[in-house]
Amino acid sequence: MGKLRRRYNIKGRQQAGPGPSKGPPEPPPVQLELEDKGTLKGIDASNALVLLGKKKKKTKAPPLSKKEKKPLTKKEKKMLQKILEQKEKKSQRAEMLKKLSDVQVSDAEMKLFYTTSKLGMGDRMYHTKDVKPDEVAPQGPEKINSLSGAHRKRRRRQSEEESESSEASEADEALAAGQVEAGAGTAAVCLPPAPPEARGQSPVPSCQPTSAGTPAKAPAPPAAAPTPARPLAKPAVFVPVNRTPEMQEERLKLPILAEEQVIMEAVAENPIIIVCGETGSGKTTQVPQFLYEAGYSSDDSIIGVTEPRRVAAITMSQRVAKEMNLSQRVVSYQIRYEGNVTEETRIKFMTDGVLLKEIQKDFLLRKYKVVIIDEAHERSVYTDILIGLLSRIVTLRAKKHLPLKLLIMSATLRVEDFTQNQRLFAKPPPVIKVESRQFPVTVHFNKRTPLEDYTSECFRKVCKIHRMLPAGGILVFLTGQAEVHALCHRLRKTFPRTRRGPQEKEEQKDSVEEMRKFKKSRARAKKAQAVALPQINLDHYSVLPAGEGDEDREAEMDDDEEALGSDLDLDLGDEGTDEGEQPDASLPLHVLPLYSLLAPEKQAQVFTPPPEGTRLCVVATNVAETSLTIPGIKYVVDCGKVKKRYYDRVTSVSSFRVTWVSQASADQRAGRAGRTEPGHCYRLYSSAVFGDFEQFPPPEITRRPVEDLILQMKALNIEKVINFPFPTPPSVEALIAAEELLISLGALQTPPKTERVKQLQRSRVSCPITLLGRTMATFPVAPRYAKMLALSQQHGCLPYAIAIVAAMTVRELFEELDRPASSDEELATLRGKRARVAQMRRTWAGQGASLLLGDLMVLLAAVGAWEFAGGSPQFCEANGLRYKAMMEIRRLRGQLTTAVNAVCPEAQLFMDPKMQPPSESQVTYLRQIVTAGLGDHLARRVQSEELLDDKWRNAYKTPLLDDPVFIHPSSVLFRELPEFVVYQEIVETTKMYMKGVSAVEVQWIPVLLPPYCQFGPPAEEPPPAFCPEMGRVLCHRGSVFYRVGWPLPKVQVDFPEGIDRYKHFARFLLEGQVFCKLASYHGCLLSRPSTMLKTWARLQPRTESLLKALVAEKADCRDALLAAWKKNPKYLLAEYCEWLPQAMHPDVEKAWPPTSDR
Repeated sequence: MGKLRRRYNIKGRQQAGPGPSKGPPEPPPVQLELEDKGTLKGIDASNALVLLGKKKKKTKAPPLSKKEKKPLTKKEKKMLQKILEQKEKKSQRAEMLKKLSDVQVSDAEMKLFYTTSKLGMGDRMYHTKDVKPDEVAPQGPEKINSLSGAHRKRRRRQSEEESESSEASEADEALAAGQVEAGAGTAAVCLPPAPPEARGQSPVPSCQPTSAGTPAKAPAPPAAAPTPARPLAKPAVFVPVNRTPEMQEERLKLPILAEEQVIMEAVAENPIIIVCGETGSGKTTQVPQFLYEAGYSSDDSIIGVTEPRRVAAITMSQRVAKEMNLSQRVVSYQIRYEGNVTEETRIKFMTDGVLLKEIQKDFLLRKYKVVIIDEAHERSVYTDILIGLLSRIVTLRAKKHLPLKLLIMSATLRVEDFTQNQRLFAKPPPVIKVESRQFPVTVHFNKRTPLEDYTSECFRKVCKIHRMLPAGGILVFLTGQAEVHALCHRLRKTFPRTRRGPQEKEEQKDSVEEMRKFKKSRARAKKAQAVALPQINLDHYSVLPAGEGDEDREAEMDDDEEALGSDLDLDLGDEGTDEGEQPDASLPLHVLPLYSLLAPEKQAQVFTPPPEGTRLCVVATNVAETSLTIPGIKYVVDCGKVKKRYYDRVTSVSSFRVTWVSQASADQRAGRAGRTEPGHCYRLYSSAVFGDFEQFPPPEITRRPVEDLILQMKALNIEKVINFPFPTPPSVEALIAAEELLISLGALQTPPKTERVKQLQRSRVSCPITLLGRTMATFPVAPRYAKMLALSQQHGCLPYAIAIVAAMTVRELFEELDRPASSDEELATLRGKRARVAQMRRTWAGQGASLLLGDLMVLLAAVGAWEFAGGSPQFCEANGLRYKAMMEIRRLRGQLTTAVNAVCPEAQLFMDPKMQPPSESQVTYLRQIVTAGLGDHLARRVQSEELLDDKWRNAYKTPLLDDPVFIHPSSVLFRELPEFVVYQEIVETTKMYMKGVSAVEVQWIPVLLPPYCQFGPPAEEPPPAFCPEMGRVLCHRGSVFYRVGWPLPKVQVDFPEGIDRYKHFARFLLEGQVFCKLASYHGCLLSRPSTMLKTWARLQPRTESLLKALVAEKADCRDALLAAWKKNPKYLLAEYCEWLPQAMHPDVEKAWPPTSDR
């Protein structure tokens, strides 16, 4: 054992490497080279000349025989294992140190660090240390291995580094001595002081004094030279804001206040940043205040904030002005029809469309320093366009040294469309996430998902919450207006509002004690259920699917609560519908509806406190999902469904479908419960169904037609729309369909026929805009309606066209009278109102030509009658009109009137409240104007011989749909059934119905809608003729409507382009029909003018020369000929003289060109 240990120790000493020597370094070994360049080994420094000798062989211990080898004992094995582990640790440590040395910061960066160990000890940071003259300051990089003990290591290594950095220490010593002597009257040379920002980053001294009494030493080597001074930074700007103490205290509770420094540093360092903050974090109200305080509104600049909704823009501006204790002249808003912006405005809230119009006037937005795009997660069309435009404007402003900051704020983390879109942002912008909402929200899933009757499930859940859970408002999400009214009716019937007696109030107080008893055991819980007012605290209540665990329950939930935590265990007696709907006057519930078409005064009721002793319950559509904070909401009931409008890209048919919401929308709904206190969200679907939801809703730009968008972009001179940096680009099919529609409306130039197919194949949407298109782009309505306005400046139709277009744009003019009634009295009232409104619609439609204008005549008459009656709410109530819609129509009429006067000042339009009804001829002109604007929405009644099935009875056929469509029963043309109609839109419910229907005469179609007609060759009878008014050649042509081949009658239209048009024009020119002065020479012509049309006309030189001259100048009409004569007065003189005798040439030359008398 001893021998083994001794032998092992010898080997251990042999394996150990030589340690670092503290003495002087050994001289290198002597090597003796021979003539044949060999080298002798084993030569040391003691004797350089030595005779060659034989190398001694080391005597090795005789190896043990196999028989003598003994196995290692347990102790030896342990020791060997320990040594191997130590070796492994050493190798790992060496590898780790090598990796750390690769990422070691440079010397320059190390000089910027300063120890924090002296914080709070009286020494101020970032000041140079007072170094004594005899003390040597260390130099060189300091490698700090850890934060703890860094100061001790630095002091310990000072003495070790003295010998290694003697030159640097001498230079520092001289500097330190100069600093000490500077106070004794010696001169000092100081650099200009660094600004506060630079001083806060670097501890480098700003002054470097030199002793004046002692001779200056030689300059130090470049390595020891002081760091050059940084360029002077711009001083920080701070604008004080005088907030009230109460408002400041309320602000400090918002989560985004903790991120103010992070946000402002990112804004200062990056031109574009993205802020993601969940609902309730305070980003909409606080970020503009951060920027205002940082001076981004100085120098008469504006901080612009865009909101997707008008209500949000108004309320946010008022809220920010109140928080900042500033006037609304400083914090203002601008929406489509109104605003309070002044010259003093520094923070401006507006809708997306307002900023888009400003970009059309000033593309660089010079008066803005910061633009904030709020609610970007909603991905509205104008939000996407603004982000794409601003991404280019920021770059252009940077090149002009006028930096513009862009902040994109979103309530969800769907930022991949922005950060990973290289076309949109070449450099991905930084993303700042603001943690959580104000208060936590506990989410509870249902065990099973109701597929059909989710409204009844909502009703049962609300009843259970109201009967069992503590005080707090309830917010219910449903899909549509009818469902909202139906649920409100059931809840009001079940929980009628009555005043509470004092005895009931005492029972309510006692119920708190009974809630605590309920948590103890099931027996006590059953006793508590027998009480008249059971209010049981089920804050930890959950309806998770089996096997999902307790992921949504709080950690401190005890076993008794867990046993009572499911619907099946809570035998409340309200599972049955009949029992749940029994009236319970002891639990009054204040039920209010909320949807977008509700009157504003009724919408405002949800923000007022409920009556004393009642619980607030708001039944809403997805309008309450974002941008609204209803006070007092603690419980959210989410049905998980939403009603969305879907557009068919090809047919433009819109249909409302009830579908599942996205996960992001579900989280938004849950966030409504945590705005004012901790809340709970009850989802009426299982977590498995939730996992199948799409993560985010599709952007609006992919779900709707984009022709209005394309027109606005073309007006901004963006010709190749397909190359525009959309965050999410629309489909190529949608872009091509929009381009074809705009070409048909005349807003874009028609591409050459030879290149059209190639353009469609390559999807190059690059047709330039026309003058008509630029005029249409100035009107804030859809392109079809803009075409109507552009055509209506004739026969005095403009005021009527503006009223019709405004009513068609606003939509939903009439109240929804098919909703369920809450009582028998209300039901009788609704029936009477429906009959009265139907009678009034027939009266407004009139008879004859007015009736043929159809539903648009009803809209025009309703607007005129309301204005004539003074625009009162009472008139709307009596005639079934929505006052909110009528007010919006009035504002839009004013805006359109202003736009028309700007385009056409001679119109001198004004809004006449006493506007007279249109005459019969004006109604006919209005029908033609509507037909020209809605040409692609033409439908033809199915003829009796074409009836293949009973479902086609009274149906209409459209060019793009294979299924039948019908006139809506509410239309005044429902019983008239004209042969051809145009419609505003098709809505799919049980059938496909046309809304906004107007009758069309069949002979108008080829005249007003030539882009949609396929014309045949010109008819020989009647022959082509010259129109003196237009100065063009006309002919009669038969046609069919495109895609469906409906035969249309022959009508007089322009002669088609080609050589035949020149021949006919030459004939009418020779006959004297184009210019009357030439008629006097008609009898003297050497050949008949009709010779131009003969097949053998080319045999005569005079016909060929005249035809070539007309083709050379493209003179196929009177206007083109006059333009050619302006360039060359002698144009056509020689060719015309060939048709006359030589004797008449002088007279013709004197009177040429014959334009004095037409």
